Amino acid sequence: MALFSSNCCHCMDTLCGKQYAMKEEKAYCVRCYDGLFAAFCEYCKKPIGCDSQDLAYKGHHWHEVCFKCAKCHHSLVEKPFAAKDELLLCTECYSNEYSSKCFHCKRTIMPGSRKMEFKGNCWHEACFVCQHCQQPLGTKPLITKDDDNYCVPCFEKQFAQCCHSCKKVITSGGVTYRDQPWHKECFLCTGCEKQLAGQRFISKDEHPYCLECFSRCHAKKCVACSKNKIPVTCPAVEPHMQLPGGQKST
Repeated sequence: MALFSSNCCHCMDTLCGKQYAMKEEKAYCVRCYDGLFAAFCEYCKKPIGCDSQDLAYKGHHWHEVCFKCAKCHHSLVEKPFAAKDELLLCTECYSNEYSSKCFHCKRTIMPGSRKMEFKGNCWHEACFVCQHCQQPLGTKPLITKDDDNYCVPCFEKQFAQCCHSCKKVITSGGVTYRDQPWHKECFLCTGCEKQLAGQRFISKDEHPYCLECFSRCHAKKCVACSKNKIPVTCPAVEPHMQLPGGQKST
């Protein structure tokens, strides 16, 4: 405020020796200025006079003493804050109410700190570690078992089975044949080497065959025609012929 020897441009009262405020290069007495231009405080709903500090955020205004966290009521003046549903919150209250919680330690992941996300859950970077070796997983490949995360080497040492055919670790999927684990791509027909996972097959001398190969290599031939092979999906039929006297040859 300053002293100005003139009249208020609204009420025309003299401003000589009085405080006044300028608006668009026009002078107003304090009473007229507050009545015409003062914003209303979002918190107390009272006008913010020209002799008070007006704190504004996204079109809303507060007295300096009213600019505080809606939850803990601590002052937000010159402090970081966040807005939620038109309420102002200090960063601590905002984090406690709305920030993600670490899946491991259950504590709040503070805004600005690095957050690791995996399968809909969140971790502090320091909490996102291999369950076995406790080394940070970061963005490394990992495998989950019973809600615990493992780096690939630790998982393979602890849990993974090796394929009966190629002897390499089975990290996902796979099939079991005669109590032995196989990669799906390793479980093949002994004859044509077609993948058998999810397909019907027949075992012969502990070797798996697709139906076509088994029919071609091992199925019984028809005694009558000596050509057509009896389908493996049907029971083997032993043919017979009628002999004189009503006897049967089997």
